[in-house]
Amino acid sequence: MGKMIKLKAKDGFELGAYRADPTGAPKGGIVVIQEIFGVNHHIKNICDQYAKEGYLCIAPAIYDRAERDVELGYDEDARKKGFGLRQKIDWPVILADVEAARQELVKSNAGKVGIIGYCFGGSVVWKACVELDFDAGVSFYGGQVPEFKDLKAKCPVQFHFGEEDQGIPVAKVEDFKKAHPEAPVFIYKGAGHGFTCDERGSFHKEAADTSKKRALEFFGQHLTGPARKAA
Repeated sequence: MGKMIKLKAKDGFELGAYRADPTGAPKGGIVVIQEIFGVNHHIKNICDQYAKEGYLCIAPAIYDRAERDVELGYDEDARKKGFGLRQKIDWPVILADVEAARQELVKSNAGKVGIIGYCFGGSVVWKACVELDFDAGVSFYGGQVPEFKDLKAKCPVQFHFGEEDQGIPVAKVEDFKKAHPEAPVFIYKGAGHGFTCDERGSFHKEAADTSKKRALEFFGQHLTGPARKAA
């Protein structure tokens, strides 16, 4: 359904991105943010799924600044490489590349623009909703989200965590919930890190199905209305 395109960030850097268009006019736009494994098959599949729901989706290749065309699997070597690449990019350029994707959706007349992300991308969602001009965000198991609990978002943000996620203790998630009573924060029993990915051993179908339904309802609520003017 989708295709690879090029985006240009405000500093002139050109990065790749995966774009999936819906059938007919989009009812909104969604920036899809990768895990540490790059814009791989799973992330492209997420774009395709949300495009089928009527959204124009773009997944920027955030790792292009460190290494181009990264598409990793889920074994230990891939995990180590993904973490290594993550250390080579910092927040200013990450957000610049996210903004390039958002701008592309605005120029494409997608309507209101949301952002969704997983793992590393879940943390990016929170930072992007604090610093950039999104209409809604959905964050899945972002490890740094609890660390940034003192930040305030410019738009509504929904959060999803696994109760069995060893990298994100439930106690920290509960602290984040207390700091943000305005935000819907869901914790899924029996689910670990990466529970939405059916290509990983941690896949939890019930949690994946429920969280996706909630995300779609959230976007349906917040991404309706007049389209933005192109910036």
